[in-house]
Amino acid sequence: MTTAEKEKSEPLIDLQRLVVSVRRRRRLWLATALAGLIAGGLVAMFLPSPPTAVAKILVVHADDSPSDSGTLMETDVAVLQTTKIAGDALKKLNSTQPPEEFLKDYTGLGVTNNVLQVTVKGKDAADAVARAQALSDAFIAEYVARNQAGAAAEQKALLDQRNQAQTELAGIQNDIVAEEAKRNPNPAQLERLYSRRAELTSKISDYDGRAQEAGIGTPKVGAGTQIVDAPRILPKSLLKSAGTAAGIGLVLGLLAGLVLAAIGSVVKDRPVLRREISRHLGASVIAQLPKPPRWFRKGRALEERKRVATTLIRTIREDDGTVSLLDLGARTTTAALAADIAKELAEQGPVALVDELPRAGLRALAAEDKIRVLDRDEPKVPGERRIGLGSIEPGTAWTDLEHLGAEAILVVRAGQANTEWLHTVARQLAERRIPIIGVVLVDPDPRDHTDGTLWDGLHTALRGRAAVPARRPQPKPVEMFPDDEPTVRRLAVAPPEPAPRRTPTPYKRAEVNDADQPTARFAPVTQDNAEAL
Repeated sequence: MTTAEKEKSEPLIDLQRLVVSVRRRRRLWLATALAGLIAGGLVAMFLPSPPTAVAKILVVHADDSPSDSGTLMETDVAVLQTTKIAGDALKKLNSTQPPEEFLKDYTGLGVTNNVLQVTVKGKDAADAVARAQALSDAFIAEYVARNQAGAAAEQKALLDQRNQAQTELAGIQNDIVAEEAKRNPNPAQLERLYSRRAELTSKISDYDGRAQEAGIGTPKVGAGTQIVDAPRILPKSLLKSAGTAAGIGLVLGLLAGLVLAAIGSVVKDRPVLRREISRHLGASVIAQLPKPPRWFRKGRALEERKRVATTLIRTIREDDGTVSLLDLGARTTTAALAADIAKELAEQGPVALVDELPRAGLRALAAEDKIRVLDRDEPKVPGERRIGLGSIEPGTAWTDLEHLGAEAILVVRAGQANTEWLHTVARQLAERRIPIIGVVLVDPDPRDHTDGTLWDGLHTALRGRAAVPARRPQPKPVEMFPDDEPTVRRLAVAPPEPAPRRTPTPYKRAEVNDADQPTARFAPVTQDNAEAL
């Protein structure tokens, strides 16, 4: 798979990286959650909610039935929260407050199918009770009047039907009288008129009875609809209200902090996973160190640092070339690690530290172990091993890194630099032909299980040297003629020893792309090209 195909296959947002980044920013969302908690408590203490009065109204429905699912009570709640009821209540209170604003101060709740609870806020306790009483009276008056108006309308409709029937009955009666006055009346016509007269008489009687019942109205509704629980002030607990407000502030602050942390991790684009850091720097992660503790667990951190120092010593002990430790966001750790490495190497020979890392406290650490700390321009003592310390943070003088060491170990803090700067570091070191031995990752995420080793090419497959292989020593010329020969001497080159044959590996090695290798490849020395050397 090529690099372009890899970039296309990568998702737009890596959820694993997003989760790790949000977890690493726990200070942010914990701080916002704490701020929300404190703000909620302060609001509850210094801005308490206004007094609240509650009243309960028993509402009798004329069309009530056991099968009602609560729709009648929902209608009553909706009617309660109208500007007409609010306006009638304000008239009773002689208040000039607009009904639209008063609607925001009270609510209705159907406790059962026939019990309505009214909750009203007021400026003080007396005002809240008065508002609840006026609102309840306004609702009851409107409800009873609405039922009476319905009964009156029904009675009027019945009386109109009765009047129409009486008018028709008078006409039928006249037809009967006219038919009977004839000399030869039609019996069938008379029978039909008699039947219609009897039918109209029955309807008129029915309309009269129903009109009388409708005129009575719904006395049960008017008598039963009343306030069953007088308005009273709801008791308030300062501790409870403060706890509720603080809990709400805590949740809101936590959500705000998580959102800000997620947005910041996406916008800033700072890699935190081992696989990302190794890919962007083009070098494998050979060791990692936890975040330096401030108070506790310093002994364990010291053991971890010494273990990493031993690992790095095994890596850089292969030759006598100079090595530099380049810091990116972990000055103290880099200085302490360099001091540990110098202390171990000092047992085998003289070691000096070249300090180009400001504000790292290297001289104080080296003074304890009696290790020399030099400047970059001081001459090198023969046989002395040098370890350089420098910085690759923004503002680095890249040309100075060549004087610190031929190879480099990068000490990088996770989440310190963005992707663009990691690419810049890798490009600048490659342009100055400074191979990266490996990366020491500081403060990694404890739940990061990604691999920090690159396997794309031969130069990154090994967790060690990526430097240019050393040239083989040139063979010494051998004289083929005596010293007294006046002619030009012919020199022959001793043939090199044949290289030992390697046993073929039982597995198939990965294909190596020469274009990916940062180092040059050299052909082996044979007898044919020995003269060219």
